[in-house]
Amino acid sequence: MIHPQKNSLIHWFFHHYILWIVGRNFHEVKFDRAVVAQDRAILLLANHFSWWDGFLMYYLNHKLLGKKFHVMILENTARQISFFKYMGAFSVNKNSRDMMASLDYAAGLLNDPQNMLLIFPQGKLYSNFTDKMVFQKGLMKIMSGVQNNFQLMFAATFIEHFKYKKPSVNVYLKTLSESLTYKDIDELATAYQQHYDSAKQLQTQIVL
Repeated sequence: MIHPQKNSLIHWFFHHYILWIVGRNFHEVKFDRAVVAQDRAILLLANHFSWWDGFLMYYLNHKLLGKKFHVMILENTARQISFFKYMGAFSVNKNSRDMMASLDYAAGLLNDPQNMLLIFPQGKLYSNFTDKMVFQKGLMKIMSGVQNNFQLMFAATFIEHFKYKKPSVNVYLKTLSESLTYKDIDELATAYQQHYDSAKQLQTQIVL
C-alpha cells in the first residue's frame, strides 16, 4: 500500500496547478450546492469515466466541501503518477493481500470530521453515459468500519461541449440521510443508480 505523504511545498504547487488546469481546460464547472456537515467526514462516491475525474472532485472539494482531500486509487496509478500521494491519494491493490490494509486505512480517514474521502466504486473507467453502475464489494467494508459516522454523498458528473470550444462540466450531487444504511453493495449501488439516472436525465434536458 502506498500512503499519502506530507510536503507543504509540493502540495502548494500541485494545488494551484490543479485549479489552473481545470480553469484553463473547461468552459465552466457547475455543481449543486450541498449542505456540508462540519462535524462529520464526507464519503464521496463518484462515477469514473476520464483522466479528469480526480482533478474535478479536488476542484469540487476546494470550492464547496472544504475538507482535507483523500482519494483511493489503483496501485499502478499511484506508482505511475507519483505526485498523487502528496495530494491525499493512497493505493489499493485488489490482487494483493494488503488490500485489507487499504480498506482499513480508508475507514480510519472517515473517523476524522476534517476529511473527505473520494472513491470511484466502479473500480475502472466506463463511458460517461453508461447505463449500468456496478460497484466493487470492498466499499461495504469501508462503510461498516466507521459505524455510519460520516456524511455520504453521491456525485454524478457529465462533460459536454454544447456550443463552446471548451467542454462544460456538470456535477450533480446528492447528500444521503445520516440514518440511512445499506445491507449490501447491491442496495448501495441501486441507490447510486437512481441518482445517476436522474442526473443523466437532467443533463440530456439541457438546451442552450
